[in-house]
Amino acid sequence: MSGSRGARKKKVQEDEHPDERWMASYMDMITVLMCMFIVLYAMSTVDQDKYVALRNSLATGFGQTELGAIDSASGTVVPVDQVTPEGEGYSAGDETDMAEAAASGEAETGEGTETSEALAKSELDDLTAIKAAIEANLDGSGLSADVQFATDARGLTVRLVGSETFFGTNSADLSAEATRVMDAIAPVLSTSAHDVSVEGHADQRSSTAPFATNWELSSARATQVLRDLVERGGMPVEHIQAVGFGSSRPLAAGGAPADLAANRRVDIVVLSNQSDDVSALLPELQRAAEGAGGAVTAGRNDAAAEVAATTAEAPEPLDAEAPAADEAPDDAAADHDSEGAQSGGH
Repeated sequence: MSGSRGARKKKVQEDEHPDERWMASYMDMITVLMCMFIVLYAMSTVDQDKYVALRNSLATGFGQTELGAIDSASGTVVPVDQVTPEGEGYSAGDETDMAEAAASGEAETGEGTETSEALAKSELDDLTAIKAAIEANLDGSGLSADVQFATDARGLTVRLVGSETFFGTNSADLSAEATRVMDAIAPVLSTSAHDVSVEGHADQRSSTAPFATNWELSSARATQVLRDLVERGGMPVEHIQAVGFGSSRPLAAGGAPADLAANRRVDIVVLSNQSDDVSALLPELQRAAEGAGGAVTAGRNDAAAEVAATTAEAPEPLDAEAPAADEAPDDAAADHDSEGAQSGGH
């Protein structure tokens, strides 16, 4: 009897003390409140020195009475007597400043133009020296009639025109004469410090086997020229690329044999090292130099420059070689040879 009463008493005492885990949440809340009040207290503390500096700066900017310390910040201080409701007083006396600023901008623009023109002239001199050196090598080998030159915003183009001279019919293999021409060009390009783009072209006639289209034919020819420049000429591989344009960029629009011969070609483009803005000045400077009797090479390659000056009036090689280039299509038409209808390989 007494044992059962003790058990009931103990159970009643345990029921009077429920779970106290709520105190953990309560303490977390108290901690957060304490942190909040600490932050509020910190925010209520104002740096008097910074406050005074801000007040003086605002007062000076709005043209109010000086309050002691002078704001050293740069900018325009507008006095009270110059401020009007229309805002006209704000610009009083600024016309001179604006004129000076405009003049300064024009001066800077002029200096930039002069710098660009000087860079373009230097680049044209460099390209002209490369051209003169190649011409000197070609003249020494009696091959100057097989190559044309042109200067545009991209740089100097060494144009191998008339594929009968450089390739067989519908073939990408370099001829013996093409190898001699490459021997004259490669030593100059390999040491020129310019990137080179070898670009193959074909005429508008359709190609046949082994090339499915003019794209394959023009690309194969450009690749063969690139390989010759790299493997035999020592051109750095990181400075050269090959591109095939097919028949998409013709030089002549007609379908005459001479036009077809002009369109099937390989262009070796010596790319300009300057920016696009500077390189865009090259064609105009080239025309001015041609009108004055030839570009000046600024002592970069005097011997090559002398050769370039003596050959500047030479006739265009394409007209001289056109009859020979035309013989292949005429003979093919007469014999009804199937290869006579093939493309840029003619």
